Amino acid sequence: MAASSVEGISQLLSKILKILEEEHVFDRSGEQPVVRFVHPEDLRKTMPLSLNEEPACDEEIETAIRQIVRYSVKTSSPHFHNQLYAGVDEYGLAGSWLTDALNTSQYTYEVAPVFTLIERELIEKTLALVGYPRIPQADGVMSPGGSISNMYGMVLARYKLLPEVKRKGLSGYPPLACFTSESSHYSIMKGAHWLGIGTDYVHKIKTDAFGRMEPSDLKRAIAEAKGQGRVPFYVNATCGTTVLGAFDPLLDIAAICQDEGLWLHVDACYGGTLLLSDKYRHQLRGIELSNSVSWNPHKMLGVPLQCSFFLVKGENALHKANYAGAQYLFQQDKFYNVTWDTGDKSVQCGRKVDAMKFWLMWKARGTTALARSVDQAMFCKDYFLKRITNRAGFRLVLSDYECTSICFWYIPPGMREQRETQEWWNKLYKITSKIKERMILEGTLMIGYTPLQAKNIGNFFRMVINCQPPPTESSMDYVISQIEKFALNLRMSNL
Repeated sequence: MAASSVEGISQLLSKILKILEEEHVFDRSGEQPVVRFVHPEDLRKTMPLSLNEEPACDEEIETAIRQIVRYSVKTSSPHFHNQLYAGVDEYGLAGSWLTDALNTSQYTYEVAPVFTLIERELIEKTLALVGYPRIPQADGVMSPGGSISNMYGMVLARYKLLPEVKRKGLSGYPPLACFTSESSHYSIMKGAHWLGIGTDYVHKIKTDAFGRMEPSDLKRAIAEAKGQGRVPFYVNATCGTTVLGAFDPLLDIAAICQDEGLWLHVDACYGGTLLLSDKYRHQLRGIELSNSVSWNPHKMLGVPLQCSFFLVKGENALHKANYAGAQYLFQQDKFYNVTWDTGDKSVQCGRKVDAMKFWLMWKARGTTALARSVDQAMFCKDYFLKRITNRAGFRLVLSDYECTSICFWYIPPGMREQRETQEWWNKLYKITSKIKERMILEGTLMIGYTPLQAKNIGNFFRMVINCQPPPTESSMDYVISQIEKFALNLRMSNL
């Protein structure tokens, strides 16, 4: 298939759109499968994956595209609750397609004039949302995901403490120490590895029964690190932990960081979306006291993957820490104002334009509608929680949840009157994964499950409610009925 002409490109894209419609990718009725699961070995045999010397014909390409779509997970289904993202807003999708059609990189105004201005507008808006000063007293950059955004925080914290490390490296300095809760995202461990700090120097802070960092244990860990000859430099607090959706007590943590002279980064990749809601933004009270923040609007809100912000206080903080001055890109004698060449503040060179999809979505919806979608997701979380509380067979991991995820077990009838020994619990953990297997093979529902090692808890369901597609009471009821159905006739003796 050769689609080199304008007509050819148009025909190809029209075919793809037709396939997407025929395969129900955008169907939100809930009547279509979420997934047609095929085991990897069998799927490899089914899919035309081989790459050959000669080009494939039009029919082969169309067949391949259709099969790719058919066997992919339909995240826009109202029954996809497996991850912290789900379906996409149509304006966000349109913005993403526009970005790919224009195919440019977000490093200089020269090659991305409009996108540079759009990213600037979004950063200004998100700085205000967090409660940070305006540019240039604060700044931000869009990054390829929350893990990289969190690493930005570590880099800037280290640069503030030891600016010479940028040139001379860590050799000759005492070991650094960073602090994060035992429930935080694993990107902090990866960041410590990638930045040469070492995972052994990440101090895991205890959490309370709801998964929130305990400030008293943070104080203890800082003192302990100093006693070991380590130099504390960075504290990572979380607003919306990956599993329990917990919000660390930012005011208390910020006070400790202020007393100790430590950089406070807030990982709000998941829970940061609540800032859009007047009703729920209080859960992030104190975020304005932090030094830096990460936020992923592709989580919960429905911006197409991926869309991630790193925000930081301090004039030129990003540029100072990251600039390398590549002369072939960032010439200082250009005919326009070169302060709009923002690429040197990023750790990347080529950088995908992630701003357009969120800007178009925000422009089309307005802040009020975005806030309503957050409120609806939280309403449905409360509705689901109320429905399964005291319902036969359902047991909550926690009594309440701060974000849009709910963790629970389902206990089949045959186990409800038995003594809850360790053997009983081990069987329940296996039942959780078995119910998940059934829902995937049937294709009618997707919910994740996970253990929680920090609390010595085995497998339980993590039900995530996102803004897109808009959740409803009936879609919540459907989850309950499906889990009860999948649990019927489980062969308990084989577990």
